Amino acid sequence: MAKRVLITGITGFAGSHLADHLLDRGGFEIYGLYRWRSRMENVEGFKDKINLIEGDIRDAASMRSLIEKINPDWVFHLAAQSYVPMSWKAPAETLSTNVIGEVNLFEACRKARGDPLIHIAGSSEEYGLVHPDEVPIAETTPLHPLSPYGVSKVAQDLLAFQYFKSYGLRVIRTRAFNHTGPRRDEVFVTSGFARQIVMIEKGQAEPLIRVGNLDAVRDFSDVRDIARAYTMALERCEPGEVYNICSGKGIKIRELLDMLIAQADVNIKIEEDPARMRPSDVEFLIGDATRFCAKTGWKPEIAFEQTLADLLDFWRERV
Repeated sequence: MAKRVLITGITGFAGSHLADHLLDRGGFEIYGLYRWRSRMENVEGFKDKINLIEGDIRDAASMRSLIEKINPDWVFHLAAQSYVPMSWKAPAETLSTNVIGEVNLFEACRKARGDPLIHIAGSSEEYGLVHPDEVPIAETTPLHPLSPYGVSKVAQDLLAFQYFKSYGLRVIRTRAFNHTGPRRDEVFVTSGFARQIVMIEKGQAEPLIRVGNLDAVRDFSDVRDIARAYTMALERCEPGEVYNICSGKGIKIRELLDMLIAQADVNIKIEEDPARMRPSDVEFLIGDATRFCAKTGWKPEIAFEQTLADLLDFWRERV
């Protein structure tokens, strides 16, 4: 019998790739929560194979109705305000969406007739201020978030633990480090670079890319590897526990940009733009996924060069 799976934020970047992965595997009846103003292009290729339900995680009645209707076996909670710079401009909205939205989901699941496995998608931004002797970052590393977004994800993380201990909700927490690939919104660094490069390739922009902090070091994975990891988390991990998901390799944003430019047939000048600098930035985030890999057998399968090539091709089809 097919598992009933609910994905909140299914029209988003990770949510749509997760739906893709589950459809490829088969054996799942997929339901996706979306808002009336959600961008639907990410699910356009398979929306006839899933059940889309309009609603809002910030509305408790909407979440109760959703859970009662579906009675899911699995829940992947991916809906969020996930853009770090926006969290400085709209901190209250970020906290409301991410924290209150999760409470509404938990309360709906707590009062439902079923007992779903729930995946909470945390973030490496929870770690924030990391000292050199704390790298690579394990799950035991102290949480010192440096953005309202990071604070909201810490709150989600701790709420998940509290609901597990207090009510026995079968919640599994992951902290995924940076991931990218096709469908990534252009406001995020890798996709923003790729779109600008493609516009330059096609003569639609001057051969200049304006950048923020290029010295930050991040641990990148392909979103398709992350989608596979999220599924394995519910299949093999322990409720109440938290797991890093990452490649374990750091790359400077400057090197990432150089790799993208090397795959393009144009000469491009790079110029620093003070307006793109953040009020505070995490210097380096390199993770240790030993716990998750030992529990699941997961490892990244898609080379980062291929991820960037696919991202460029994604924009070449759209610009």
